[in-house]
Amino acid sequence: MAVNFDIQLKRSNKVYREGDTIAGVVVIDTSTDVKHEGVFMTIEGTVDLQISAQNVGAFDAFYNSVKPVQLMMCSLEIARAGRFPSGITEIPFEAPVMPLLNKVLYESYHGVFINVQYLLKAVIKRNFLNKDIHKTLEFVVENNPCLNMMPSKVDKFVINQNTLANVNDNSNIPKFHIVGSINSVICSIMQPFTGEMKIEHSDIPIKSIDVQLVRVETCGCAEGFSKDATEIQNIQVAEGNVSTGISIPIYMIFPRLFSCSTTKTTNFKIEFEVNVSVIFVDDHLVTENFPITLYR
Repeated sequence: MAVNFDIQLKRSNKVYREGDTIAGVVVIDTSTDVKHEGVFMTIEGTVDLQISAQNVGAFDAFYNSVKPVQLMMCSLEIARAGRFPSGITEIPFEAPVMPLLNKVLYESYHGVFINVQYLLKAVIKRNFLNKDIHKTLEFVVENNPCLNMMPSKVDKFVINQNTLANVNDNSNIPKFHIVGSINSVICSIMQPFTGEMKIEHSDIPIKSIDVQLVRVETCGCAEGFSKDATEIQNIQVAEGNVSTGISIPIYMIFPRLFSCSTTKTTNFKIEFEVNVSVIFVDDHLVTENFPITLYR
């Protein structure tokens, strides 16, 4: 006896903001009559925190304190016990998108050590001879647009053998000179990250120029913090030995779910950086780093 069970939202993009109403239907498709003990749904939002393997065991008190943070929880009984007739049955539901008391609905985000996730969980309860039937659907929560954030002024940069950090002896590094600009390091997540750069001089050929988006995730408590930077995406903006004096555009779209508004709380922080990396044919790598602030 097959029962097909699905959750369908009225909004095709599944994107909601605080104060919205999330509404849809639970769809049951069965070839015969099916007895059930009720249909229930929970709508929940949580922040799951982890620490990197290098910090596990370093301080047990910190490790034990990294527990999920519940942001939203709503339970609904959407159908009382009874029978589903053969064919398709649609059961409507709706609920407000609201945080728990003294909580904040942070933006949906899928990271390495931090995950902010909002889920619809529906279950058809059945008697003890039959297993309950479960279905889960993720929806996306975004912040309301921020109207008072302004882009920063153009951030100009210079990269050459004298500007490199963590280099004790730069006599073996080939001479080069690169100039560029970033249009803003305070960035709307709904707009591309843009700028340009220009190779003015290089003693050896260039193999590649890349723009890398990096997330910096911090988890912790009073006992300590774990901070880790990991790559989200890498975009090649030039390949091969770029001619000098040519303006190379920098253009990058922020990916949905893997980026969010910059978030800073007591227990965790989600921050972002952009690296502009130049790789020479001898595999020397030079990088200019830009900490950025994202807002919606």
